[in-house]
Amino acid sequence: MKTKTAPIFLAFLCMGFGDVVGPLVGLAKETFQLSYTMALLVPFVGFIMFGILSVPIGLYQDKKGKKFILVLGLVVALIGLLLPMVNGMYGAHVEFNPGEYSSFYVVLASILLLCAGATILQVVGNPVMRDVSPEGAYSKNLSLAQSIKAVGSSLGFLVPPLVAMSFGLDWSILFPVFSVLIAATLLLTFPLQISDVKEPGVQRATLRSCLLLLKNGYVLMMVMAIFIYVGAEVSMSSGVPILLRENFGITGFSLWVSWAIFFLPILLGRFVGSIILGRMSAKNFLVVTVFVAIIGVLAMFSSNELLTYAGVVLVGLGFANIFPLVFSITIDRMPDRSNELSGLMVTAISGGAIVPLIMGSVADSAGVLAGFAVPLLCLLYISFASFASRKTATVTA
Repeated sequence: MKTKTAPIFLAFLCMGFGDVVGPLVGLAKETFQLSYTMALLVPFVGFIMFGILSVPIGLYQDKKGKKFILVLGLVVALIGLLLPMVNGMYGAHVEFNPGEYSSFYVVLASILLLCAGATILQVVGNPVMRDVSPEGAYSKNLSLAQSIKAVGSSLGFLVPPLVAMSFGLDWSILFPVFSVLIAATLLLTFPLQISDVKEPGVQRATLRSCLLLLKNGYVLMMVMAIFIYVGAEVSMSSGVPILLRENFGITGFSLWVSWAIFFLPILLGRFVGSIILGRMSAKNFLVVTVFVAIIGVLAMFSSNELLTYAGVVLVGLGFANIFPLVFSITIDRMPDRSNELSGLMVTAISGGAIVPLIMGSVADSAGVLAGFAVPLLCLLYISFASFASRKTATVTA
């Protein structure tokens, strides 16, 4: 079973590469001398893929099988990464003329395909992990897989400054680095044997059956929890550097600081979460981790710098396991509808394109700190969903 889970864990690492859209906003703006509006096209084309592809891929997966979809996601992402490399962006410094956006459009096409691949991997990754996990180990393995995904996500923040200082290369070195890792994952995935077992009497998924699941109050509640959570995480990751700069004068290395006090706790929290899930039920752990995140956001409303830092760390630790917990709890409740549920819940990742806009609007009108009321409200909803899920589990036991 371990030989089956290894390629899946690597696929989760590659899945994290789609999160490069965050740091690429600033990097692309500086490199191509873009306006803020044009720079924001980077996360837009990335997150829009989750909204467009997730449900269709979930349905297609029901027909073609999980291994086919897994390979498809890796291939699409690899093609996206090769595009800028063919156009001369592979780490060496390249000079771009102001107002000449052709190379930027290549980057947009690359991000679109990379995030399309990440979307496909996200749809297939969670249910396929259930297929290759021993009985009772799914939530634990999914939490560990999400921590590995966080490693892939963090490469977008770590690689550019490291290679700039050590080798004199620019941020486009991300494209060949990601390409090599995805190619290696493909080689390990080809011999993988995955059994797509459907329970007797269960019909194939259709668009109608997928959408009809939203009539189930429990499913709708959990899908909305994913939508709101992803929006809250993107809001936090984009807002923390701004908060540190405006309230405490941190500049220059704010990206490093935001990674260290927000993304590192997420990474560590997911590894620790996989251990905790061996001793605590997923539903109880969800209640605890949401509570930790709420305490963290409340601490950030303090004008004290130390309390703000502590709050950001707590939010990172709290955020670490919310996504895999909500996902696994929902699929464990309706395993025979895993393809449709996976499609719906990955579609909900598009919340990362919507909620930050609301936070930005609040911040523009009432101040940066006031904007953090938006992720706080998001966490209060997720807290409600976590208690409702726990109550439902007790009733149905």
